[in-house]
Amino acid sequence: MVEDMQVDHVEEAQIPEVPQARRKYEFWESFKNIAIIFSFVVNIILVLVLLLAIQPLFMAKTGIVEPLLDNLDSAFAGLGQTRIETVVSINDTMPVIFDLPLQQATIVVLTEPVPLSAPATFYLPGGGGAINGTVSLNLPIGMRLPIILDMMVPVSTTVPVVMQVPVVIPLDQAGMGPAIENLRGVFSPIQTTIQSLPDSPAEILRPNP
Repeated sequence: MVEDMQVDHVEEAQIPEVPQARRKYEFWESFKNIAIIFSFVVNIILVLVLLLAIQPLFMAKTGIVEPLLDNLDSAFAGLGQTRIETVVSINDTMPVIFDLPLQQATIVVLTEPVPLSAPATFYLPGGGGAINGTVSLNLPIGMRLPIILDMMVPVSTTVPVVMQVPVVIPLDQAGMGPAIENLRGVFSPIQTTIQSLPDSPAEILRPNP
C-alpha cells in the first residue's frame, strides 16, 4: 500500500514537468527564430545605412576630387606653355669711348695773321743767275686755306638711353619646364588612385567579370 502511494506520488510529481520542458523548448525555438530575423533585419538596415552614408563620398569623388585633380593637371600643363609678354622701360646712360678716324678735306679761315718764313730761290732775268734766300710774310686775317684733315679723334662721352623694350619669355624655355613636370608628377599618382576607385556603391556590389 505504501509502495503504491509512493509510485503515485512520483508519477503525480513528474506529470507537470513534461509540459514545462516543452514550453521551455518552444520558447527557446521562438526566441531563436525571432533573434535570427531581428539580426537579419538589423544587418539589412546597417547595410542600407552604410550605403547611404558613403554615397556622399562617391559624389565628392566624381563631383569634386576628380574634376579638381583634372583641372590642376590641365593648369600645370598650360603653365608650361605660357609666355610672359611685357614691356621693359629703360632709362639710363651708356658710356661711349672710342677713337674716331677723321679723313676729310675742308677749308679753314684764319682768325689772326700767320707769319711764314720759307727758303726760296730767285732767278735773275737775262741769265743773270740765281740767288738763294728766305721769304718771310704774314698770312692776313680772314684768309681761307684749303686743308685735308687726317687724324684719330678720341671720343669719350655718355649717351642717354631711353626706350621701351618688348620682352617675351616662354616659361618652359626660362627654366620652369622641369619644375612644372615635377608638379604634375606629384599629383599624377593621386589622380590615378582616385580614378581607380569605384564611382558608386553599385560598382562595389557588382561582381568582377
